Amino acid sequence: MLTYILRRLGLAALITILAVTLLFLIIHMIPGDPVSTMLGPKASPELRAALEARMGLDKPLPVQIGLFFANMLRGDLGMDVFTNRPVTTIVLGQIPYTLVLILFSILWSAVLGIALGCYSAVNRNSLGDRLAGVLSVSVIAVPAFVVSLYSLLIFAVKLQWFPAIGAGEPGAWGDQFHHLILPSLAIGLSWVGYIARLVRASMLEVMGEGHVRTARAFGLPERWITYRYALRLAILPTVTVIGVGMGFLLSAAVFTEIVFSRPGLGKLVIDSITTRNYPVVMGSVLFSTLIFVASTTLADIINAILDPRIRAGK
Repeated sequence: MLTYILRRLGLAALITILAVTLLFLIIHMIPGDPVSTMLGPKASPELRAALEARMGLDKPLPVQIGLFFANMLRGDLGMDVFTNRPVTTIVLGQIPYTLVLILFSILWSAVLGIALGCYSAVNRNSLGDRLAGVLSVSVIAVPAFVVSLYSLLIFAVKLQWFPAIGAGEPGAWGDQFHHLILPSLAIGLSWVGYIARLVRASMLEVMGEGHVRTARAFGLPERWITYRYALRLAILPTVTVIGVGMGFLLSAAVFTEIVFSRPGLGKLVIDSITTRNYPVVMGSVLFSTLIFVASTTLADIINAILDPRIRAGK
């Protein structure tokens, strides 16, 4: 098990390096001069040169990438060129908002999706199964930004059940939860259907395997067979999908945080790209990549714990 974990951690480190390098190159290919954006077109050459040196833009691109990784290992992601605050402090101040939104969304959607998928598998071809199938496919087809807009218009503006913007008062957990409901609905709704369909298909496949038929032959209760044996194996693809889904939820959170004027990594990235604030953009991209890689690695490790065949390389 230790060897498998070390192998996955090494792969995660390699993926992080490649992803950050690629995104670094893409960011620097965006049209527009960040120095002109910050100082304006009438800035003196001396002032422009000083800002370029401060941001490291006067060095060749490979050197900039190397310096970025060297500073990253020391925990230094540079300074915000506008506020002169450490980028690490700025990004870490926004991460909790995005993580809470993502984790809450994936938690309620996974619980509801797994329950719906199990019900559909156990009651295969029943009316409830057909209704669950129609509902699942319907919510999968709706993009997160559409759910954001309509939930905002209906539940916040029309019915006024939930607040329209913000993340709630700091320290007021009830108020923060109240502000969290609509954004989490927007990015988690489609995952309910996706997880339900995946669990149903996996459950039907596992229920036909030999060890399940053997358990039935020994007279074990059907509920015990379903939730003790079948679900444990059927949940493996779902765990992997949830881990990978963290990346998709991060992208969906960008639209949701903008629609609901909610602080977080997504809104920070958009604002930083608009102002060509490269240090903050790279810091945000780095932490977003780390969250995605960590979630997929954790999903693989959980799968290895649940299924010994995975860690054995079979």
